[in-house]
Amino acid sequence: MSNSLFRRKSIDKIVHDVDLPADDIHSHGLKRVLTVKDLTFFGIAAIIGAGSFSSLGGAVFNGGPGVVILFVITGIACAFTAFCYSEFASRIPVAGSAYTYAYASFGELFAWIIGWALIMEYSIGNIYVAFSWSDYFTSFLHKTNIHIPDYLTCSYIEAKKAVAEGSSNLELSGAWNSAPKIGGMRMIFDLPAIIINLLITYLVYRGIKESRNFSNVMVILKLAIVGLVVLVGGYLVFSNGLTFNWMPSNEEGIRSFMPNGFSGVMMAVSGVFFAYIGFDAVSVLAEESKNPQRDLPRGMILSLVICTIVYILLTLVLTGAVHYKKFDGIGDPLAFIFEKENLNIGWMQILVSIVAVVAMTSVLLVFQMGQPRIWMSMSRDGLMPPVFQKIHSKFKTPSFATIVTGLVVGIPILFTDKTFVLDFTSIATLFAFVLVCGGVLLIPRKEKVAGQFSLPYINGQFIFPLIIAGVFILFVLLGKGYLADMVNFDFSANEDYINGKSSFMDLATPKISLIIFWIICILLSILTVIKKYSLIPLMGVVTCLYLLTGMTKSNWVWFMSWLILGVIIYFAYGYKKSKLAPPVV
Repeated sequence: MSNSLFRRKSIDKIVHDVDLPADDIHSHGLKRVLTVKDLTFFGIAAIIGAGSFSSLGGAVFNGGPGVVILFVITGIACAFTAFCYSEFASRIPVAGSAYTYAYASFGELFAWIIGWALIMEYSIGNIYVAFSWSDYFTSFLHKTNIHIPDYLTCSYIEAKKAVAEGSSNLELSGAWNSAPKIGGMRMIFDLPAIIINLLITYLVYRGIKESRNFSNVMVILKLAIVGLVVLVGGYLVFSNGLTFNWMPSNEEGIRSFMPNGFSGVMMAVSGVFFAYIGFDAVSVLAEESKNPQRDLPRGMILSLVICTIVYILLTLVLTGAVHYKKFDGIGDPLAFIFEKENLNIGWMQILVSIVAVVAMTSVLLVFQMGQPRIWMSMSRDGLMPPVFQKIHSKFKTPSFATIVTGLVVGIPILFTDKTFVLDFTSIATLFAFVLVCGGVLLIPRKEKVAGQFSLPYINGQFIFPLIIAGVFILFVLLGKGYLADMVNFDFSANEDYINGKSSFMDLATPKISLIIFWIICILLSILTVIKKYSLIPLMGVVTCLYLLTGMTKSNWVWFMSWLILGVIIYFAYGYKKSKLAPPVV
């Protein structure tokens, strides 16, 4: 049974299964209409959105100006990952993204797991974006004196939590107190979030050309406003003499770029990494690309480079314009810095709010396009019912899968909240990235082909172990008590643990995850010396693994529960129905 769980689908077979004759493609396949410019714009559309316009505020509050360092680390990790995605995309130019790549490298069980995890990146991640879109949209309406009842602009959980914790947020408490009741149940739900999900689902259902044109217009618009924020905000930071905000005082009164230390910076992992989620969505559009082997890698890497530069500049402007502590609970950081008590530019505040709505609409669009195409690929392999690969006869889109995606995003909007979704999405995506980078190590190297991307081979036999050893020594020397803290945490001195407010796992998880991280690094170093693995995918694996060490115990519990549910579904349906399953005698 163990062999059948890891049965692989060869690259030739994956490509052959969708390499239909021209007339079949016309009647049953997806339209190949996307150029490298379109793919780059789709990547930017996905990346610059809820991360920059919403979750960036929480990241700045946790890490201070030093969160720039985390953006650099995350950008580097994503760059290594983008190279690995590009290598797979050039070899396997079909829809399916990391799911399809895992099928060719790790085998069927891991392919299913990664496909199941990607549901959290695209579908569940879109729940957070829908909530953020609603926040900016209702904020803009309020500025124009159009008011939607509070109980129709927030989630039930947010309102309930606000009342229970005595929050000062009057909108949330007002939603709870003013909501109508049916059978004793308060009717509280985010109506704008539901409506935008329905509209985006309809647009994606209609076709790729309509989605492409809509996305390209929105990308140009939001890049223009982000550039304006950087120019206007940056100018005011220097002209108003606010550069001292880049070195705020910590609890000891010492001015520091990282006032909460590096541990505080790492607390922002979920928010920062969420800002990068989306560049891999470009790979899902392989079957709609005119020249996927050449254009997919270029689109992915170009969008990642552009967005990393944008994030660094935005973070510097935000932390320079306003003291980082003021970003506590701020869901619209780019508009916030222009409020009256900060930089005091009213027209910029309104303009940013308008464009934020546009920016997050484009993110919803790209994510909503990605999920149906992953389900379509899984259905082709027999791991999901055949109806998921149904292509609309007129619109040439995966119609049934698109409708299901709309339901998967829309229904949870009624009973979840942003905080939970943010952490849940980030850990799943990092997990997928680790497997993609690891998968490149397991496939044989190919000869360079003109016009196609080829991952540069750098022999990591000696370089990689030296890098791991050097980084470990650097952490031990620069991180005071780093080694002692990792292996011997003093629980007896922790008040929350003593008073029963924190469990052993709450406190130990970050330490355990670091120990596991270094063990994996050592094992990879040994294997690299023996098998001469390529350096770029190795660096992708370890950088993404390091970002995973910043996740909390509750993140891991929910993620593992989700994976267990997925494995149960696999054995109940996919294992038996797989196209690679032996015929029943």
